[in-house]
Amino acid sequence: MVTENTNLAPLLPDRHPQHDLFICDVADAVLKDVMQHMEHPFYSLSKKPETSVKRYRNGENWLEITPSVKGLATIYDKDILIYCISQIMAKLKKGEQVSPRVRINSRELLIFANRGTSGREYQSLLDALDRLEGTRIRTNIVTGDEEQIDGFGLIDASSIRRKHGMDGRLLWCEVQLSGWVFNAIRNEEVLTLHRDYFRLRKPIERRVYELTRKHCGQQKSWRITLAKLLLKSGSQSPEKRFRQMIKELARHDHLPDYRVTFDEEADMVIFNNRGTMTGPSLIEGRVSSLKAETYELAREAAPGWDVYHLEQEWRDWIVEPPRNADRAFVGFCRKWFNKRGRP
Repeated sequence: MVTENTNLAPLLPDRHPQHDLFICDVADAVLKDVMQHMEHPFYSLSKKPETSVKRYRNGENWLEITPSVKGLATIYDKDILIYCISQIMAKLKKGEQVSPRVRINSRELLIFANRGTSGREYQSLLDALDRLEGTRIRTNIVTGDEEQIDGFGLIDASSIRRKHGMDGRLLWCEVQLSGWVFNAIRNEEVLTLHRDYFRLRKPIERRVYELTRKHCGQQKSWRITLAKLLLKSGSQSPEKRFRQMIKELARHDHLPDYRVTFDEEADMVIFNNRGTMTGPSLIEGRVSSLKAETYELAREAAPGWDVYHLEQEWRDWIVEPPRNADRAFVGFCRKWFNKRGRP
């Protein structure tokens, strides 16, 4: 039986009311790009430090995550990346120059992430930077009969400015995003999340929302077995406990953008689109027709492949219509060829 505090609201209070959507999940998008739809999580969902090496495999592809002595980066540490990505995307939309080094106003970040602004919250940012900088990821990319192994971090470096020495108030910090994160942003491999993401109380709720946002997107619904959802979520809970958590999530019905239903007979979780996503970048399932010259560029990017087959693969793959469909499609073809070589 699930025990709960009936006086506790499912969502955290909105401490700093703002109603803008924000851009995120480069981490997930890059893994999708690099690992070909491999969505194994590499952020810890535990409130206790995780210091053991984690390894996941999907077919020939594998992913290895090595935490620092301070532990694996958590899903709450990810707020810093979301903030940085949002700032860069905002500048790109304005046509401004961007770089992988982002200055963070600490107070603005705390407000952005719906956190308090006490001294303890500032200290938590420092701890988060340590975990993000210390977590290392190694993965392979198989191309033909060759295997490429790449290693990278979530952030490459950080610097901090305090008001009066180490005991003073944190004023601002700078984060150097790793190349793989920054390149993903430049290639628009990002997703738009609802602001109430920051109001979700439990790590598993954030993770389930991220998975649903990616897989369901603007579709009317998405179905997944409980066992598969548990695997994708990265939760360390036993299946029985995970089932209880999903039932609780369905009963409260507070997940942003999607309604959750649990089919006990089929042991299936169903997510239905609430129709709450708005904005010019959220046009359901519609991508403009490609220019004739785009197909020629696609043939050069992926020699030997049927570009019309690749176009269908691309349209099935994308979650949101890109700002420049022609450029995005050619980029997709180039990456497809780099991973698979000639047919």
